[in-house]
Amino acid sequence: MMIRRREFLSQSSYALAASTVLPFGLIKRYSTLDRIQIGVIGCNGMGWSDVSSLLKNPEVDLVAICDVDQSVIQKRLQDYSAMRPNIPKTYTDYRELLNDSSIDAVVIGTPDHWHCKMMVDAVESGKHVYVEKPIANTIEECRIMLAAAKRTGKVVQVGQWQRSGAQYKKAIEIVNSGDLGKIRLVKTWAYQGWMKPVKIQPDTRPPEGVDYKMWLGPARLRPFNPNRFHFNFRWFWDYAGGLMTDWGVHEIDIALYAMGAVAPVSVMASGGKLAYPNDASETPDTLQAVFNYGDFSMLWEHATGIDGGPYGRTEGIAFIGNNGTLVVNRDGYEVITEREFAGWGRKDGAKKMKSIDFVPNDPDVNILQVHTENFIAAVRTNNASLLNTPIESGSIAAINAQMGNIAYKTGQKIYWDEDKHNFGDDEQANQLIKSVYHNGWEKPRG
Repeated sequence: MMIRRREFLSQSSYALAASTVLPFGLIKRYSTLDRIQIGVIGCNGMGWSDVSSLLKNPEVDLVAICDVDQSVIQKRLQDYSAMRPNIPKTYTDYRELLNDSSIDAVVIGTPDHWHCKMMVDAVESGKHVYVEKPIANTIEECRIMLAAAKRTGKVVQVGQWQRSGAQYKKAIEIVNSGDLGKIRLVKTWAYQGWMKPVKIQPDTRPPEGVDYKMWLGPARLRPFNPNRFHFNFRWFWDYAGGLMTDWGVHEIDIALYAMGAVAPVSVMASGGKLAYPNDASETPDTLQAVFNYGDFSMLWEHATGIDGGPYGRTEGIAFIGNNGTLVVNRDGYEVITEREFAGWGRKDGAKKMKSIDFVPNDPDVNILQVHTENFIAAVRTNNASLLNTPIESGSIAAINAQMGNIAYKTGQKIYWDEDKHNFGDDEQANQLIKSVYHNGWEKPRG
């Protein structure tokens, strides 16, 4: 039987309750005159995009920058000097940044394998958190993060910013209206034509100014390799989950939120390194995963080096109903109607519903900006219920995406036991739920 969102929130032992209780840590009440001081941990990519968006609010100041790469720190100090007059403090060890009691909130933009530890440490130090997606690199870490957010009552927004887009809100409204009829299949996909083979490179010494030991953190000790460092870390299992988790959480989040579903009954997957079998990456460049939620199925598919995805879109979500199909992505949405059968070869059957021509997204609206403003509003009121993508939503998307990867790694159809929060007697799959911390780092408590 499919597990619905309402049942999950009422029954799951690790569901996040929106809470304003702050049992410990720095407690602040904000007025319209207060400025919000933020720090960023990991600012080479999306971490800096998030900070830049937050800084469009004139009442937000960046007071601390943490990165393991000194060249990145220097670049961001220069970037920030064009935005604000203050000079942020700099760190290579995020724990020193978290010790600064003047910081109200932190942005975590590190590789995925660091998200859990840093997020838990941040909320336990009294900080609100904006954490990049996917929230974690294992299902176990997702649960740990949920528990920490609930335990501390801090505001935690996840960088799945599509939730703040008007076209997605409209799509969800149409899905919930029932106009599409019975929705039996939801397609989600990411075709990434820009992605080319990751060229094999030899191991080297870390670049000057890089604290590689801190970059590895809880990941396995390995020699430095440039392929595993900035950006391309996404294609290596130690640090991330490939396109299944990188892009998948965006699309799966919208799909499951609209359908009111949380956890699948079963998952199976097929794919591999089919486009570039001999490049340096580990994660599959081609993948299809089928999730069974009881009364509907969800298909995830991704492919690198190809832009020709379903419905002529490189990425998106399609809700396929008896009356019509709604297709939505970052460009906008449309509804393609079904027709009554009028005979073989005939196309004049009556439409089952009103079709909607493509409605483009407003180009003047920056959805990431809407998302970060939503975070600031929740921080000001200390009210996690205001968040468009709270940690609970981030965990649902990440857990489902991780299940897709687990099905791929095992090569088997896997069955989820919601009561036990595992895959029943499937020991191979259950082992992949867990996270193992290395190099002296301890896994946070749940």
